[in-house]
Amino acid sequence: MSSTRLPSCEQKLRLLRSLFAGLPETLPISTKVTLSLDKDLISEKGYWCALDSCLETNWGHKDSIGLIIAERGSKIDSTLSVLETALPHLTTADIPRLNLLLDAFIQEARRYSKDLPSVRVNVSATTVEVNNKPEGGDERGWEKQVDREMPRSSPAPEGALPNIDILISEEAEYVRDLELINTLFLNPIRQANPPVFESTAALGSFLDDVSGALFPLIAANRQMLDAMKALKRTDSLVIQQIGDVILKAAPELRTCYLKYSAMLPTAEKNLEGEPGRRLWTFLEQYSRPSEVGDRDLKTSLNLPMEHVAGYELMLNGIADSKVFARHPGLDTLREAASALQTLHAACSLQAWQHARGCAPRDKQQWHDLLSEQARANIDEKEQKRQSIIFELIKGEMEYVRDLENIDKIYVRPLLEADRPIIPRDKVDGFVRTVFHNYVPLRAHHRRLLERLYAIQAKEHPVIHSVTELVLDAAQNWNDAYIEYIPNYPFAAFAIATEMASNPLFKEFVESCTRHPDANRQGINHFVNRPIPRLARYELLLKDIAKASPDGHEDCERTPRVIEVLKLLLKETDRGVASAERQVQLKKYDGSLVFNPGGFVNLELLDDNRSLIHDGKLFRKTDGTGGELWVLLFDNYLVLTKPKEHNGMTKYRVTYRPIPLELLVVENFTDPPISRAAALLKLNKSSIGPLGGAHPIDSSGPGTASSPDAANDSRVYLCTMRHTGRLGGDYVLYAESLGAQAKWQKKLAEARGLKKVMQEANKVFEVETLSTDTFFMPSIVGAGTATNSSQNADGQVTGRVTCSLPFTAADGSALVAVGCAEGVWVGLRHTAGNMRKVLSLKMVTQCAMLEGYGVFLVLADKSLYAYRTEALLPRSPQVVETTQTAQKLSGDKDVYFFSVGKSEGRTLVIYMKKKGMDSIFRVMEPVASTINDRGRQPFGSRLGFKQARSDWFRVYKDFFVPSESYDLKFIRTRIAVLCARGFEIMDLTTFKSVTIPRRDDAKNEKLLKRCDSCRPVGIFRTNRDEFLLCYSEFGLFVNRQGDFLRDKPLIEWEGTAERVAWHPPYILIFDRQFIEVRAVGTGRLVQIIHGREVGAIWDGRSASQPPPALPHEGQQQHQALELQTRIHGVMNAPPAEPVPGQPSARSSLVAQHVFELVPIMPFHMP
Repeated sequence: MSSTRLPSCEQKLRLLRSLFAGLPETLPISTKVTLSLDKDLISEKGYWCALDSCLETNWGHKDSIGLIIAERGSKIDSTLSVLETALPHLTTADIPRLNLLLDAFIQEARRYSKDLPSVRVNVSATTVEVNNKPEGGDERGWEKQVDREMPRSSPAPEGALPNIDILISEEAEYVRDLELINTLFLNPIRQANPPVFESTAALGSFLDDVSGALFPLIAANRQMLDAMKALKRTDSLVIQQIGDVILKAAPELRTCYLKYSAMLPTAEKNLEGEPGRRLWTFLEQYSRPSEVGDRDLKTSLNLPMEHVAGYELMLNGIADSKVFARHPGLDTLREAASALQTLHAACSLQAWQHARGCAPRDKQQWHDLLSEQARANIDEKEQKRQSIIFELIKGEMEYVRDLENIDKIYVRPLLEADRPIIPRDKVDGFVRTVFHNYVPLRAHHRRLLERLYAIQAKEHPVIHSVTELVLDAAQNWNDAYIEYIPNYPFAAFAIATEMASNPLFKEFVESCTRHPDANRQGINHFVNRPIPRLARYELLLKDIAKASPDGHEDCERTPRVIEVLKLLLKETDRGVASAERQVQLKKYDGSLVFNPGGFVNLELLDDNRSLIHDGKLFRKTDGTGGELWVLLFDNYLVLTKPKEHNGMTKYRVTYRPIPLELLVVENFTDPPISRAAALLKLNKSSIGPLGGAHPIDSSGPGTASSPDAANDSRVYLCTMRHTGRLGGDYVLYAESLGAQAKWQKKLAEARGLKKVMQEANKVFEVETLSTDTFFMPSIVGAGTATNSSQNADGQVTGRVTCSLPFTAADGSALVAVGCAEGVWVGLRHTAGNMRKVLSLKMVTQCAMLEGYGVFLVLADKSLYAYRTEALLPRSPQVVETTQTAQKLSGDKDVYFFSVGKSEGRTLVIYMKKKGMDSIFRVMEPVASTINDRGRQPFGSRLGFKQARSDWFRVYKDFFVPSESYDLKFIRTRIAVLCARGFEIMDLTTFKSVTIPRRDDAKNEKLLKRCDSCRPVGIFRTNRDEFLLCYSEFGLFVNRQGDFLRDKPLIEWEGTAERVAWHPPYILIFDRQFIEVRAVGTGRLVQIIHGREVGAIWDGRSASQPPPALPHEGQQQHQALELQTRIHGVMNAPPAEPVPGQPSARSSLVAQHVFELVPIMPFHMP
């Protein structure tokens, strides 16, 4: 248990004992009751549960304990004994609950003491006072009434209370604790060899800061303590003299405490990060006295702030005693308490200002810097006003800190890097473009912050006004903002361009996001920071004016300040445009109407969504003209048909919205055609969802392409293509040349912006494993040898079909790649080092049983097992031995196999066909015979023959009366993907059920859709939910296989050849692209384009654990697993032609093998 919490609980227990010892014995006392802790409950669940149960049984519900003072003799004594017994055994997590419990007892005692003048409780100071001569009560002196464990000094003079002894005793202990900081922490750090800090300068700075503030504080408190002790030795009543001593020491204390509180945030920051870890590691080597407990350096450094907070409570506790009623020294004592209260508030403010927004989040509000008593003296409306003023100052502090971080995190590192991140001849221009005139902005706001700090230090806790300061600043920074804000688009473009073309800069930006002062914010956050700040001033000043009393000068000044800010915003035009776009997005979100089953979540209310352009375009229909209202957002292009209804316009979505990642702009340059020709049905020109029309002969009579010919019934061609399963060619027409040009420009702008945003927010990075090893014949020119491309060994490898990452015995990260000509192996993160290790034909699958040292490969429909050393030959003798394969599958063709674990057993399951049935054999590796020779084969009832290998034993054979495509392990069961759906089977009983279930007539239409598509994957997304993936869509079912009606289908944009699960994302592999979707929402998160894309490893492994299921309530970024689980392959893009040379067609196509590395995006989708 933490020693920093234990004393407060001990003091409260002693307080309760002292309190109840002083109650009048005339109270009715019931029969004595003895409480005890249940030993069995202690053993089973711990001391807190036992204590909790005991108190509940004897006192009722703990939230309303209803302490009965009359039970003092029967329950209180025994209850306190039980609490004292349990206290040493409670954990750190139990202490806050125990404090709440003790406070409940004390609060009830305080309420009861209102009717007993002889008792007074001071909860905050954890002290108790009992009158020497209560009315009709105990006439013992305070020495007998106070618990013996309470701190004692020499015999007190007449009239003195234990509180004064406690005050002196605690002050003495506090001074001792301050001196121990130097003895136990600073001296060892100072004498450490090697030094704890990275440099002598850093060590000296830390020690100078702490010692320079600590030693004067010790001296000031020691001087005050000596004066108190001197008074105590006198025979006079000490209350007035104690007040005098404190008032005399107050100026020196104020100086020392303010210096200390200003130092504290800097010292605490030194205890964080890597320097802090080194400090903790070093200090743990030193033993400390038992009275210090496990109090660490950070806790010790905070002692002065905690101690100064307690002075006021202690002195008021003494002054409130009835013994000193009408005593002439009361005013002096209360004045001393008020002085220390002011000191505490000043220290809290000083520490907060110097923390510069780095204080704990729960300590950054106005009320956190005041005591309850100080807040009680301020009315609620003024408290609200001061909280808003404080919020303005805090926001200014954080804003200035971010402007300073631009220089610290980005500008200086870019300009001063030993190894240039951006070429030296370009870096100055880049910094000017991106960060522009941030330096004048920072200077303006530093001056404002300094003035706010000054007025805060002078007037806290009640600041009269800050509007005049903001007005003066706004009039001075006007030019700086007018220059900065319009530059933002150029800055964003420069950042995106540099990140796309400069890997060093991209790596630099990613590392800056992890900087301790960046708060996990990216470069765009800092560049954009000044824009929303201006609007924030307006909101805060309005709130301050509303909270100000009638006639306050802020009511008159605020409109003037807001007017200045509004004019500035209008000149920059950025804030106004952004607000208009958000309003327009909300309107469209409420008026878009989708066809049944065609809903797509466009996320129009997303804070980052924007409308790029909207307007009228025409389409060809069957004999009639058609007018469309086309919406171009920053994520989708949406074609709608507007319709007025009850004075409102509804927009029916006529075609599936086109993701901008899949939109190809094709033709905006053809000559205009007549409106009649465009709108008539022309069957021969119909090419897709929206048919086309033949352009008119531009040389014919009456032809004109002038933009002035707006009324000559000409329209202008706009051709686009939606790639993917649901796409096609779209032929639309603009009514003027200007409209056509604007659509072309806006489409280019939107697609460019989407590309930048996707790059910034991507969740998977493509990392190349091989680019120059695997080649296959191209469709055109395959028979020619001219200009043929081959790998380093002069081989044509054929199509890559599978891959597998694994770890060698020496810890090297390797990858095996299978293709039509065998198996290659290379280092996983080093492209270009692949070498062929197995010569096999038509390899389609491979897997590794790392625990057994066995590599499985399916080649030419036969399943083979190799020793792992076969992939890493060291000598010819080893090659001959390890490359001797054992065939597992007998004579019949194997179509696929799968490896996994069930009930702790590693299993291999492969499938053969027998007629229309799928025959499966389950095999288990035998560790003891892995190196033995094979045994003679024998038959089985399902037509299998025992393979020659005895590395595996047959566990079970079973069949599925349907064509099967794949098999997946799902914890204790397996799922067979077949023509009937998903066959879920228990490997213990081999009983199975088919999902989705077909016993609900309401699902007939959906079941027909399922039957028309091929199952490609099944994944468990949480404890009670499965995602069934088909070639065209995905749907959710529960554990019983019933459809989840509250979750709609997820329509893939492409056709799923394969799918892969990487929580919280599902990846769909189409031949043209990989689409990444968030499983929880179905949202399209990322598109990775390619040619002939394929998945070659989906994360399945017998040794690698399955992805962890997300916890209930877990955020998406918290569920992201940063372990690579997916490999893919795609054809290399065609080579760009060299100017002046004829293009040569290669007879071979290179294949790029890659892995998808999960990354944390700047903004979680």
